[in-house]
Amino acid sequence: MRIIAKKILRDFWAKHPDGEQQLKSWYKEAESASWKSPNEIKREYPSASILEDNRIVFNIKGNKYRLIIKINYHYQMIWIRFIGTHSQYDKIDASKI
Repeated sequence: MRIIAKKILRDFWAKHPDGEQQLKSWYKEAESASWKSPNEIKREYPSASILEDNRIVFNIKGNKYRLIIKINYHYQMIWIRFIGTHSQYDKIDASKI
């Protein structure tokens, strides 16, 4: 998968270094993946939430942080839409961000 906007992750872990290793691990796993459907993501990440419009929410660092991506399975591309604390996540509309 090609991942767009890694800078968003780097900026986040600069402010929240306790999440850096898990975000780097997620990035490496996603980059080497070739997901074709939400079901394939759920097999690897059972706690991920599948939203409308090809959005997926991942729990990072024991659900301390939330990562929202938008994925295009056909083109094998991922866009980072949001990374934030759980309380920041609660203030947004994850299906529209």
